[in-house]
Amino acid sequence: MLEVKNVVLHYGAALALRDVSLTAAVGEVTCLLGRNGVGKTSLLRAITGAHPVSQGQILWEGTDITRMPTYDRARRGIASVPQGRDIFPLLTVRENLETGFAVLPRGQRRVPDEIFELFPILKTMLGRRGGDLSGGQQQQLAIARALVMKPRLLVLDEPTEGIQPSIIKDIGRIIELLRSRGEMAILLVEQYFDFARDLASRIAVMDRGDIVLDGRRDALDEEAVRRLVSV
Repeated sequence: MLEVKNVVLHYGAALALRDVSLTAAVGEVTCLLGRNGVGKTSLLRAITGAHPVSQGQILWEGTDITRMPTYDRARRGIASVPQGRDIFPLLTVRENLETGFAVLPRGQRRVPDEIFELFPILKTMLGRRGGDLSGGQQQQLAIARALVMKPRLLVLDEPTEGIQPSIIKDIGRIIELLRSRGEMAILLVEQYFDFARDLASRIAVMDRGDIVLDGRRDALDEEAVRRLVSV
């Protein structure tokens, strides 16, 4: 389980997270919702180690990772698919996938066949540069690259942003499959409420740097959630 306990995060003098607590369990999808600018990405940056926290504690599988560098968190099974995808545009699809090898023992450094079962389009584009792919294809590549790392915690930051509906459905099916296997915790940041609702085991809503609503999906008032995330 991932446990975020009373985390405070600053950018200089600006307060981005206020005493935030959150859990994400293996075998579940925890969806983090909220309007733009409320702190969702800041929380993910704290979890992955991309930005230090000012106060609080982050535990993963019972180990305190609060001050652990990003690469050590990756070696402990934490993989991130950032907003905007951040694939390497001048590297080929194959080379982008192989960047996930860095955290694996030498004997495991291969792209599993399952990656191409989940994302068949990538198998036909292995020699194409990442920057030449469409936005939806780049998003699939970013998720596939994270899965090459064999994560136990998969962090996804708005994977539906700017993506055509057919690929959104494909991504939803893949997240549902990963959840059903019960081998990883999935933390999903979304603004597309219907997509998140259909996948979520648990939903947390942020506003002004804090968690203002948190609970099992079936126990939450859907209209209250919609009011908090609507623009």
